[in-house]
Amino acid sequence: MDFLKAGIIAAALALVSCISGGGSETTPSGASPSPLESGVMAIAYSGFRAGQHPDRGQGAVNPSRAETLEDLKLLVEGGFDLIRLYDSGSNSAMVLDVIEEQRLPIQVLLGIWLDAEVSNHLGCPWLNEPIPAATLERNRLENQAGVERAIELAADHPDVVIAVSVGNEALVDWNDHMVPLDSVIEYVRQVKATVDQPVTVAENYRWWIDHGAALAAELDFIGVHSYPVWEGKGIDEGLHFTARNVDEVRAALPDSRIVVLEAGWATVAVEFGDRAGEAQQARYFRELKEWAARTRTTVFFFEAFDEPWKGDPGNAYGAEKHWGLWTVGRDPKQAMAR
Repeated sequence: MDFLKAGIIAAALALVSCISGGGSETTPSGASPSPLESGVMAIAYSGFRAGQHPDRGQGAVNPSRAETLEDLKLLVEGGFDLIRLYDSGSNSAMVLDVIEEQRLPIQVLLGIWLDAEVSNHLGCPWLNEPIPAATLERNRLENQAGVERAIELAADHPDVVIAVSVGNEALVDWNDHMVPLDSVIEYVRQVKATVDQPVTVAENYRWWIDHGAALAAELDFIGVHSYPVWEGKGIDEGLHFTARNVDEVRAALPDSRIVVLEAGWATVAVEFGDRAGEAQQARYFRELKEWAARTRTTVFFFEAFDEPWKGDPGNAYGAEKHWGLWTVGRDPKQAMAR
């Protein structure tokens, strides 16, 4: 490692030293505070509107540059200067380009989507048959290509991309896109060897507690997901549940820095009944934002906009579609009302 890269990584790690509330609260002389350090409320961003969707086998229908710019301006107006992207494909590349071209005050946690490399049909409730071996092999090749694209994007946008996340819930035992832990670690090592930014992996809090030690040792910080409403909690228990999740991860992995990479509350969901709603989301958002600032734990709220392409296409009221702080038509919900 050359001295320049070593210096960049050292500075980046200094800026995230307070991610989980366990480090010094001072900022190095002359350095601007990092969003990853400051306990900010960040946002998960996916810009797919009605009729748009990622590639589900027949190609993607992506947002336009104008639609993306409109979204990003809404996020800035909503007080967000840090967003999470989930892959390194062409749509994410466009988002980074728009941020730079328009000089928007937004930084990005860039994702690498990892698709299934093993078939989890016995563990995933909605995966009804084995994934064919040929598909798994194609996925391995695409996963490697995604890693390489992310490395290139991180190098091309060093002032915008402040961290890289390798995979999203690819290790939990209920997913439909499972990747072996050894493979995830190899991808992490490849990214860390070639990018200047800190590297993380995003997983459910319980996975980190039960299985996370080996992976955590490879990372600059760990990315935790917490969803009280998915686990039967009402809004009165929401913040306490998430805070306890983070405390339990910290107790299991005391040497790891922590960022909450997903936490949110659905506004409509047949699965949740009257536990879902705009008032509940607004309260959880407000309380979580206060907790993030108080504990200096950066949180990526899930998510910016409703996504009707997700979940069962025959169920317009399914939970997967209704986590946004704005509707799919870009109308603000109660949490974002001014």
